[in-house]
Amino acid sequence: MSRYLLALLMCGASVAAHAASCEVDRARALALDEQQFDQDMSGGWRALADKPGCNLAAADLLRDYRKAHGNEAGILYWHEGQLRAFAGQSAQAIVLMDKSHKPVAEDRAGWNPYVDATIAFLRKDRVALDKAHAALAAVAPPAGKDVPPVVNGMMEVSMADGQTMKIRWPPNIDVVEGW
Repeated sequence: MSRYLLALLMCGASVAAHAASCEVDRARALALDEQQFDQDMSGGWRALADKPGCNLAAADLLRDYRKAHGNEAGILYWHEGQLRAFAGQSAQAIVLMDKSHKPVAEDRAGWNPYVDATIAFLRKDRVALDKAHAALAAVAPPAGKDVPPVVNGMMEVSMADGQTMKIRWPPNIDVVEGW
């Protein structure tokens, strides 16, 4: 009996330690502007998500941010969906990710096929995944004199610091091909 009680107490201590490790200054996080909250790699929800076991806490923080700001930005739904998927909440993730679709006229880089592929992956729907992959692979690169050409599926992009970076075209095709 005493071993059982000790094990139960240890489990409770473990849960309390885990919950404490996922603490965040919610007021400060919710006061950030969208750029700081969503895109700062060391702040906003990302700092919380980087802590082991804190994906759901970070997902809840994203949800609360959207609600507090009345913000319907697709990228916030997307990131919350990713975190819920990582935590095994696929059904909730699918609903959130579906809300991140862009109007067709605004999707010039294949975001919607990437979303469709991710949802198909979560549903374990190979036919839909292959269809979304084909749609993503068919996305034409942007045109313009200042746009670098796509060579062997790669674009060489000049960065603000003067360095160049090679990226796959279309964006996220490498992720989808990994599934």
